[in-house]
Amino acid sequence: MHWMEVTEESSVLTSFYNAEDESNLLLPKLPALPKKLNALVLGGSSGFIEVYAYGMYKIATVTGVAGSCLGLCFSSDLKSLSVITEVQVSPDSAPEITYFQLDTSLLSVYLPEVTRMARKFTHISTLLQYIKLSLTCMCEAWEEILMQMDSRLTKFVQEKNTTTSVQDEFMQLLLWGKASLELQALLMNQLTVKGLKKLGQSIESSYSSIQKLVISHLQSGSEALLYHLSELKGMASWKQKYESLGLDAAGIEGAITAVGSFILKANELLQVIDSSMKNFKAFFRWLYVAMLRMSEDHVLPELNKMTQKDITFVADFLTEHFNEAPDLYNRKGKYFNVERVGQYLKDEDDDLVSPPNTEGNQWFNFLQNSTHLKESPLLFPYYPQKSLHFVKRRMEGIIDQCLQKPADVIGKSVHQAVCMCLYKGSKSEDSTPRLFKLPFMWNDKSSNLHYVLFTMLESSLSKIYILRRHTDVSRSANNGLLSVDFGNFLNNSINESSDTGFYSCVDAHFYDDETITVVLKENAEQEGKERILAQLPLSSVYVDEDQEREFSLNSNKRLDEQSDDIPTRTVFLESQWRVLENMKAQYVAVNGIRKVSCVLSSNLRHVRVFEMDVEDDGEAEEEEEEEETTPIVGDEHEELTLSAVNHNSMCGGSAEADETEEHESSLDS
Repeated sequence: MHWMEVTEESSVLTSFYNAEDESNLLLPKLPALPKKLNALVLGGSSGFIEVYAYGMYKIATVTGVAGSCLGLCFSSDLKSLSVITEVQVSPDSAPEITYFQLDTSLLSVYLPEVTRMARKFTHISTLLQYIKLSLTCMCEAWEEILMQMDSRLTKFVQEKNTTTSVQDEFMQLLLWGKASLELQALLMNQLTVKGLKKLGQSIESSYSSIQKLVISHLQSGSEALLYHLSELKGMASWKQKYESLGLDAAGIEGAITAVGSFILKANELLQVIDSSMKNFKAFFRWLYVAMLRMSEDHVLPELNKMTQKDITFVADFLTEHFNEAPDLYNRKGKYFNVERVGQYLKDEDDDLVSPPNTEGNQWFNFLQNSTHLKESPLLFPYYPQKSLHFVKRRMEGIIDQCLQKPADVIGKSVHQAVCMCLYKGSKSEDSTPRLFKLPFMWNDKSSNLHYVLFTMLESSLSKIYILRRHTDVSRSANNGLLSVDFGNFLNNSINESSDTGFYSCVDAHFYDDETITVVLKENAEQEGKERILAQLPLSSVYVDEDQEREFSLNSNKRLDEQSDDIPTRTVFLESQWRVLENMKAQYVAVNGIRKVSCVLSSNLRHVRVFEMDVEDDGEAEEEEEEEETTPIVGDEHEELTLSAVNHNSMCGGSAEADETEEHESSLDS
């Protein structure tokens, strides 16, 4: 995984970054996105590589890279992507560690367009998530208590002995003011006056909350989504700029249509909520008075007034909602669907139990009878039989499919510029986490260079190899490969001018653009010999005379088979090193921004943290002398402790540099 921020080579993007975004004038304010483009690159097995703009939306899918990805590095100018993979040639042989440099110049050439497109994609992705969360809140606002009327009426049908329908039972109560004994038992013993009042309050509260969420969240989010998709369609119509990136105006038009259908369904839900609130309010008011009379309780005068219009309204409600439906019982286990809002919030593919009645709708009939308008692209399709969740999932699928095309097109434009088989990996099973293993990759933003650090595993004396390539594949050459030997810099009695290496590199990471942090051990390592943490300046490796010594790569051979032809540089570290006492150091991790290095022992039980750039002033020395130190105890072969915080300084080249503080805690405690 590699996260990279794009650098600006010129003022081309400055006007774009500073330009006013018109959406801020027309749409509700959304959380701000970074102005400068950054990208998250993910690599996995079977040549799987994906690039995500702002870490959120996929803008490239790269295929065709052999092997499983061990490391990758995207150049900050987007011109190339360096990848290290492990290629299993055959089941019986050891894997081959291979370096690829991929040409991603399309992203670099169209950087302003990629940035604008990526921002639109992330806006759209954020809005889809916003709509999803809004719908979740609506589902939470809907309560199971609202289904109580349906379940009680279904139980009434199953238990009653009369042949009279439920609708007729309620109609007789409405018209004559008399109820059968069975209906009285249902109302007074099961539903109760108190339960009816609570049910009415729950419905009003729930419906009001859902209504507010639709208006304030769902509709505003959908309109913002429609706006950004419309702008994206305008960008796609500018074929000179965006056609090469895979933006398809026809596909975006389909996404716009899907959003329009979702807005229509949301409006339909609002109408159902509004109608249901009026119906339930009138029905519960009438039924509440009827139940008070059954219990011979006092009825307030304002509740007792009921006009002929009110009676007609309740009669229509009973006619529409209190019909027994045997087919519904087979589907849902109930005979009635009095509550009609919850069906819109169900995340299922089934049709609505009670779809809206379109009979008598003049606009609907006009569209159905018009051949031209029925197929017009200017009208959004309407799905009266489907739930809001279904239309939302359909919209998400169409948008994802539409926005997937640029990732496929950009991914196909990426092609292999360099393939270099480095060495054979280890066939034996190794329990060490892959995180700690070389090779290590680095991108130098200032000089647009990629570096790869690696060692030849089969070599008993592990030199460190540095592969340097320009991010612009057209400018890369094979003269950027060097091997580094470390001469002796501890024992002055040994000839330091010798060209042979005295130390082997155990691990190495880039500290910053100019320095590599290495862990070294003596080639003739004996029991009790300490390992060394050192800083290797690149200036001591790449000198003028090295530019004349080009390495000509034979692509038919692995690099380890040509190691004798690779130019070698023997370096002698005069400063910035430290002996790691009482620790068999094996791995190092660094952070040049925080100016720290972390060293881990070979058995993964000891860790030490070093401050790499400590100011060497008199006051600091006095403070260090006053602090107590606690030495590390125990045999290196029985390392059962983990140094929780071992702060050490690395100033100067002395092995006796002061330790500021060491603490240990037992893993077994």
